[in-house]
Amino acid sequence: MAGKVSPYRKDWRGAFAALRALLADGDDTHQVFLIMRALNGSATLKGYHRLLGRPGGGRIAYRRVELAERLSDPAYVAGFPPGSVGAAYRDWLAETGYSAAGLAAISLVGVERLAEEHPYAWFGRRTRDLHDSWHVLTGYKADETLGEAALVGFSYAQTGGLGWAWIAAGAALKSRRVTGGWLFARAVWEGYRNGRRAAWLQGEDHETLLHEPLDAARARLNIREPVAYRRAQAALGPAMASYASVARTAAA
Repeated sequence: MAGKVSPYRKDWRGAFAALRALLADGDDTHQVFLIMRALNGSATLKGYHRLLGRPGGGRIAYRRVELAERLSDPAYVAGFPPGSVGAAYRDWLAETGYSAAGLAAISLVGVERLAEEHPYAWFGRRTRDLHDSWHVLTGYKADETLGEAALVGFSYAQTGGLGWAWIAAGAALKSRRVTGGWLFARAVWEGYRNGRRAAWLQGEDHETLLHEPLDAARARLNIREPVAYRRAQAALGPAMASYASVARTAAA
């Protein structure tokens, strides 16, 4: 009997096509999830089993909370205490205009496997839904090409998903051509190094973390100040802003 082809095998051709589209339009978030589908399958399996081996991880996996649903509840988001991670996340939502439900909807287009009733699919959704809070914890801006790329480097270190590495490398190489220097690439590399040094965030009880004071959470999780990112942000200026942030500024 012929062996069954794993649905988690890597699709390099699909990843390359999606990366080209993403680099052409940095706000085409859908391409990110196509890259994740193409390259991150094995990392999702490993991450889920790593969670099961963590203290408290089995309880998190057993409960299978859908964070996108929880974070789309206005009453829930309004309840975070001042100075907490959740309060900073609430401010972040107001500043960017993004939403957990919106990200979830984009992620499912052409990536139907992510919607399955399966532990691995749930862990993939959990990883997706942690992304925005990682912006808050790390300080990397979401509506900025540089901030997203730096968080991509951080995410690769945290998850081991090759899709993140694929995007980070592509963005860093393009930045060299666009800016004529390495400040952008150094910020992405710093994001990766900071992700390696930090605690494993996928193993955290996210609902508890959201109620923790922001500065205390950063210290406990060893999330370092992004020095190279701040330097690149100041030096490169608006050239690194994404189309979304430019459009909002023009509208204002």
